[in-house]
Amino acid sequence: MNNLLERFLIYSLQHRRAIKVMLMLDEKPQSLNLSVQSMDEDGFYYLSAKNKQQARYLRYDDVLAAAYKRGDSGEGTDIKENKG
Repeated sequence: MNNLLERFLIYSLQHRRAIKVMLMLDEKPQSLNLSVQSMDEDGFYYLSAKNKQQARYLRYDDVLAAAYKRGDSGEGTDIKENKG
């Protein structure tokens, strides 16, 4: 898992905020808004906007990229890169 992906997953977990991820599922790229519930060494459990009742598991290797969800800029968090 790359450092930036890890930082977004931890951001979602600690702040209980949804993030946007690009995934490769069934050999098809997909975009998903999700909230991380817990993490382990191989992947993480999440709730999606479509299914907030049952957590699903996703391997880190299936995640292509992560970003803030639309409307969230991470204000007040330390995830932003220093642009100096």
